[in-house]
This record gives sequence, structure tokens and C-alpha cells, in this order.
Amino acid sequence: MKVSVASVHFPAGSRIRIGRVMCKAVVYIAALFLVAVSFSSAEAGEANIDKTVARWVDFFTPSGLSKEDAAKELLWFHEAAKPFEGKEIRVAAEDIETHYWERDVLAQAFREITGIAVKFDVIPEGDIILNITEQMMTGRMIYDAYVNDADLIGTHTRLGKVVNLTEYMAGEGKPYTDPWLDLPDFLNLEFGQDYDGNQLQLPDQQFPILYWFRYDWFNDEETKRDFRKRYGYELGVPVNWSAYEDIAEFFTGRTMKNPNGSTVKAYGHLDYGKPSPSLGWRFTDAWLSVAGMGDKGLPNGRPVDEWGIRVEDRVPVGSMVERGGQLNGPAAVYGLTKYIEWMDKYAPPYAKNIEWSEFGPIPGEGAIAQTIYFCGTFASYPGYHKAGSPVCDSNGNPLWRVAPQPHGVYWEEGMKVGYQDAGSWTIPSNVRGKQRAMAWLFAQFCVSKTVSVKKFIIGGTPNRRSTVEHPYIMKNASRWGGLVEFYSSRDEKTFTGTGLNVPNYPALSGLWWEHIAAAVKGEYTPQQAMDTLAAEQDELMGSMKFTRYSPKLNPVMSKEYWLERPDGPKAKRPEREKPVTIAYDDILKGWGMR
Repeated sequence: MKVSVASVHFPAGSRIRIGRVMCKAVVYIAALFLVAVSFSSAEAGEANIDKTVARWVDFFTPSGLSKEDAAKELLWFHEAAKPFEGKEIRVAAEDIETHYWERDVLAQAFREITGIAVKFDVIPEGDIILNITEQMMTGRMIYDAYVNDADLIGTHTRLGKVVNLTEYMAGEGKPYTDPWLDLPDFLNLEFGQDYDGNQLQLPDQQFPILYWFRYDWFNDEETKRDFRKRYGYELGVPVNWSAYEDIAEFFTGRTMKNPNGSTVKAYGHLDYGKPSPSLGWRFTDAWLSVAGMGDKGLPNGRPVDEWGIRVEDRVPVGSMVERGGQLNGPAAVYGLTKYIEWMDKYAPPYAKNIEWSEFGPIPGEGAIAQTIYFCGTFASYPGYHKAGSPVCDSNGNPLWRVAPQPHGVYWEEGMKVGYQDAGSWTIPSNVRGKQRAMAWLFAQFCVSKTVSVKKFIIGGTPNRRSTVEHPYIMKNASRWGGLVEFYSSRDEKTFTGTGLNVPNYPALSGLWWEHIAAAVKGEYTPQQAMDTLAAEQDELMGSMKFTRYSPKLNPVMSKEYWLERPDGPKAKRPEREKPVTIAYDDILKGWGMR
């Protein structure tokens, strides 16, 4: 016989007690059910992770690892991240294609594999510098990690406000360090190291500044004949600035035809001059070193580097000629003078009103014959690889190439050849404990061998030697117009970043663009602009105090005193030399392979 609870008579007051007992029973039964479900979910989750990993391994093919090893690496991330499942980190990187892909693809893959959510902000580089500086100086939590250019390595070394990854990997971070990380495989790992070789930043992506030109136009027989008739030597990749000038003059106003059938009035040069922080980068990215300012010696010249700063025993002692620096010396003034002159004579009228972010796609629009400034990241824009583009053939193969920048008259053999930088994962030291471990896991995920080849295919910014030497990349090297050959060459090591000498990149770089802009506008002569910049840079450096390697300025002496010293700044030279060009195929032969 079934008895309903409602039909049973209970003594007064007992209904409440029995009700409570029944409620507890219901809760207990429900708890048992939830435990069973959770065990079932956990088992299902562990089963599903194999499917998830297999799906991502397929997606990341071609990979730097075999499918079997890639699966092992992703499963390692899954296991290492178990203590942090359901948690979140915040990271930031600058607005280039590589980081959009990391945000949209790698953050999703990481969440599915580890259970850690990533709030990934892609913001302008200037904002990256502002945020990481504020976090280091004030201790305010903004992001758990940044992709911060290794140009700041001098700042990080002196401030001591970012995680020493060498120490972290050997200690607290050892359980969270990827067994497949393989540090020797990274390109230019030293860019993120302090004077003692400690790793403060881990390369995420790299880009050089190179010369870009229309390979199809330079090899057109009529064009070559006309150039030879006019200048008396062969049209080719310019080795020095005299040849670059001649080529710029030759193409400017010349009617040229593109492979898509369009006809254009060509320009022999392109640059950018809008007053903005990126105008400062245009010069601190070794432009004055390419002109020949600074001394011989890698990575940054000794005793004077490409910022014009004289450094003795790791201590900056001045950038004015009057203190033994070169920032207002003849080579620096020459570099600024030619920059303004070429933009006035050979670049489109709008060049002075654009900045770095607007510059990138323009050579791909089909009217530019050459530019002495081409950032490797620009090659990821669709116009450089698209069938029907003015700079590609009908199959989308590039009809442009990149090569080393030509050098100015002050450049000498033994100096750095050009500039490249590594956007590098950087963890502020106030990020601790679980947040630090999660940030480190995600940083490694973004540079892992599993994903790095696919990331290069998307963004054109490699971080590993095994990536650029991967059979798929070598087979399809022509797609990148010379970038793969550059990174595979012995000469790649002669292209270096800002380095350790610059004591406070955020503070000092802010001075540059304002003074350069004043010269571009004609408010200062190039000499006045560099005199003012050098004086203000020294004044600011002289006020800086760090835990180590603080600037200690030399006393001001006459320019003549320093210019007459064997180790002093370079004296004025004739600013036109015999023009020299080289065939592009000969550059490839000279580059050779590692």
C-alpha cells in the first residue's frame, strides 16, 4: 500500500522536524547526484581533451613538431594549468597581424586546452609603453603580461621591475616551464637579456627594417636601359645613399605599368613624417646608424651606439658631441637632412602627413618604386600577396623584394648593418603567484614549437630558427619576397635592436619625435634640431637614478676637443660618394645560409 506524506498524522510540532529531515535527505541525495555528475563530467572532460588537442594539432599543421610531439606539448599545457582552471589573465600587445591572430585564435585554443581565459587587448605600441611604464613605476596592476619591444631592455635592466625569467624558470616557475621550450632555437634571444645574460624578455615575434623595391620594374629591359643611359651604371639594389638618390630621382614622375594593367606615375621614394610617437621610432630604429652615426662593434657600437649615446662600463656618459656622444654630430645631421630632402623631392605629397600605421599598405598599391624603410610586419598586408594586386602576378606571387638598407657616407664596415627588434613577452614583477604562472604559461603557448610555423604564415614575424628553416617555409619562401632568405642568412645577426645602452626608452624616445617634427616643418634646421635633442637627452639622462648603471655625464668640453680624439665623434665628410648598386640575385648569394 502506498502512503502519501499528506495522509500521515504527525504529532504537533513534528511536521517541522520531519520536514527538515526530508529536506536534508533531498539535499544529500542531490549532492550525491552532483558528485556523480561531476565525476562523470571530469571523466568526459579528460576524454574530450584528447579530441580537443587532436583538433588543434590539425589546425596548427604545418608545425615545428610532429603531430605526436605537438599533442604531447599541448597535453603538457593542459596538465600544468590544472590548478588554474576557470581563472583569467589579462595581456596586451601592439596592433599588428601577428597579435590579432594570437588574440583571436591562440587565446581561444589556450582556453579550450587549459581552462584559463585570456583577456587579450591589442592596442597601439605607444599605449603598450605607457601602460607597462605606469605599472612598473606605480605598482598598479594593469596587465599580467605584455608583448613589449626588446628596445626597452636597457630600462628593464636598470629598473628591475620585470620578472627575471632565468631565475623564475629555475625556481618557482620550473613546474610551469614547457619541456619543449628550447631556448637555443629562438631567434635573437639575446635581445631580451641583461648585461649578465639573464633573460628578462622572451621573443614572441621579430621584424627587421629593410629596403623594399619593385623587382619587376628594376628588371624591365627598357627601364634598365634608360637608367644606364642617364646615370652610367646598372640599375640594381642600392648599396649606398648616392645610388638610392639616383634611383629615387629616376623613377619619380616616370610612367610605369603594373601587372594588373594599371598605369601609374611612379614615386622613387616613400617615407612618413606626421608628428607622432612613431616619427621618433623612425629615427631611433637605427636610422642614424644607417647614416653612419655611432661606432663599430655589435650589437650597438662601442663606445657610441645608434642613439648617439656614449657608454663606458655600462654607464651612459653623454649624447652631445661636447660630452663624447654623436647625436648632434655631422653624421646625425646628415641623416636628418637626407630624410627631409628625399621626402620633399621624391615622395608623394601626402608623405609628411602619414604615420607608421598608415605607411604599411602604400607600397603595395603600385605607385612606389622603392622605399628605404620597410618594416617586415608590413609584408603581412593582403595587398602584398593577392592575385590581381598591382605588386603581384596573376597567381599572387610577389613582384617585389626586400634587401638590406643602403648606407650613408659615415657608415663603416664593422658597424651594425641594420635594425630589427623582437616584440617580447614581458611580465611585470608585481604580477605574482598564480597570475605569474598563468601569464608564463600563455606566453610560452604563443611561442611554442607547435604554433610558431602557423603564426609565421599568418603574420610573417618569426620567433624561432626552426620556423624559418621549416621545409614548408623554405619551399614557399618566395611568398615573403626575401624575408625567409634574410632570416636564414649569416648576416641576420648584424641587424640588431636598441640594446642595453638606452637607460630609459619611454622617457627618452618621447623627446625625439617633437624635434624631428620641428625640422620636418622647417621650424629648425637639422643642426638646430639635433643640437636641441642632444642637449635635452643629456639633461634628462643626468636626472635619472636607477638601482644600477645610472647615467653619469661627462663634463662639457668643446666640440673640437672630442672631434680630434681617436675615439671621438666622426668629423664631417663629403656627403656624396660614388653610387654603387648590386644585382638582387648576388645579394642572395652573398647572404648564403647559416
